[in-house]
Amino acid sequence: MSRTPTPAADAVADGAASEKALRVGRRSLLTRFLARPEVGSLIGALLVFAVFFTVAAPFRQATSLSTVLYASSTIGIMAVAVALLMIGGEFDLSAGVAVVTAALSAATFSYQFSLNIWAGAALSLLLALAVGFLNGWLLIRTGLPSFLVTLSVFLMLQGLNIAVTKLVTGGVATDNVSDMDGFASAYAVFASSIPIGGVQVRITVLWWLLFAALATWVLMRTRIGNWIYAVGGDAAGARAVGVPVDRVKIGLFVTVGFFAWFSGMHLMTAANGVQQSGEGVGNELLYIMAAVVGGCLLTGGYGTVVGAVIGAFIYGMTRQGIVYAGWDNNWIMFFVGAMLLLAVVVNMWVRKQTSMR
Repeated sequence: MSRTPTPAADAVADGAASEKALRVGRRSLLTRFLARPEVGSLIGALLVFAVFFTVAAPFRQATSLSTVLYASSTIGIMAVAVALLMIGGEFDLSAGVAVVTAALSAATFSYQFSLNIWAGAALSLLLALAVGFLNGWLLIRTGLPSFLVTLSVFLMLQGLNIAVTKLVTGGVATDNVSDMDGFASAYAVFASSIPIGGVQVRITVLWWLLFAALATWVLMRTRIGNWIYAVGGDAAGARAVGVPVDRVKIGLFVTVGFFAWFSGMHLMTAANGVQQSGEGVGNELLYIMAAVVGGCLLTGGYGTVVGAVIGAFIYGMTRQGIVYAGWDNNWIMFFVGAMLLLAVVVNMWVRKQTSMR
């Protein structure tokens, strides 16, 4: 004998169903948040900040934060481009020395040919874009992994940086270009400081945040962003549905070339030239570190530029925080490596947990 539901029973059932739906909605919201690539790095950044805020009194000062942001921006600007490239399924080992190549070429062109600094910078930009195009073109034409292609270019650029500088100047540094036409305006664009809230903030910090915002918009709001994720996730599948895989990959390498040029212009104007033609070796690993700590996968198709920004900020806090705490700065790279390993483990665990819900 069936029982006819009463209005009271219906109300209770509806209430229970609504409560269950609310709980599911809450879990879904939490799951979506935890599934964000940058969540692990955000938690790590808060922990690092809390540690140095507690143990290092100078770390609490506004001027110290400005210094931390500057240290972060010198890595973070390149980390933006490297993150885009890694999301697209590739990475660039030549990025560190490419920055120095851009700085050396701009200073050398300007000084040796008595050019305006901006003319030298323009020639340097063409060279930097050409290096990026070469990386992408070699990758597509040879089918070799980007590790081998960019390692080869890295070694060639490292040799050229030192050899050509010695050939032209007779030493390992470029000539001082601070008194040349156009230097003052170039310095204002690439290396000046701006007063914000009574604190001098280097302009590279503002450029870093602007580039990150622009790259995030491209990734999240444009067709090119969809292509980048598709190419990094499954290049063959992306090509099958009409995505111009080769052009996307070459374009990403050219983007790295542009950012290397921009960072090189900061290096040149901040130091009135290039003090050591052998600089830059190892920085490419810091760019990759920032992107990986921020949630980018070496296999591609996953990650955000915001995560790379946070990863660079963690590096800046660690680098300067150790100094402010009075610790031996020889430990800096140890802590950076430990954070990299921890971030990868945490990100893997978070992805695994969220995929099970």
